[in-house]
Amino acid sequence: MGDGDAPADLWVFGYGSLMWNPGFPVVERRNARLRGYHRALCVLSHVHRGTPERPGLVLGLDRGGSCRGVAFRVAAEEAGATLAYLRAREQVTAVYVERRLGITLEDARRVTAVTYLVDRTHPQYAGRLPEPELLRLVRQGLGRSGANPDYVRNTYQHLLAMGVADPLLARIAAACVIPSP
Repeated sequence: MGDGDAPADLWVFGYGSLMWNPGFPVVERRNARLRGYHRALCVLSHVHRGTPERPGLVLGLDRGGSCRGVAFRVAAEEAGATLAYLRAREQVTAVYVERRLGITLEDARRVTAVTYLVDRTHPQYAGRLPEPELLRLVRQGLGRSGANPDYVRNTYQHLLAMGVADPLLARIAAACVIPSP
């Protein structure tokens, strides 16, 4: 940055719980698309939605395809605190890698956003699991941030509100609904 340059606002791309629980001050929120990565239930959760003994399963951005999510613009003066917060939240076990990637906002603007990609070499990377195993892990998960089924249902409901179809998340969310007495 040269003399007189104003610090830039920070963009953050959310594809899971950040969509409905960002946890940082936001000055603009837009639906957005990231190309080259897709949303997948591929991360064993040992902290937020499970424990090492009884892991839950959360979303990660894995290679290939594209992902519709939410982009948040953070004022420049809040950027440092927001990055510190995100690193503490998203990198607690280092299963995600922080990257700045180009995304397209719903109004066709292109911006660079901080996002968190799954590290395929990390022991918590679950890869592509059969649906019964996905469901088992989600149902058993309970961690610092709450019950894993709540995470899946909240994420699915927010995707629906955005007009995003995700048949797998729909089935997992439906299978985790607690029947009324």
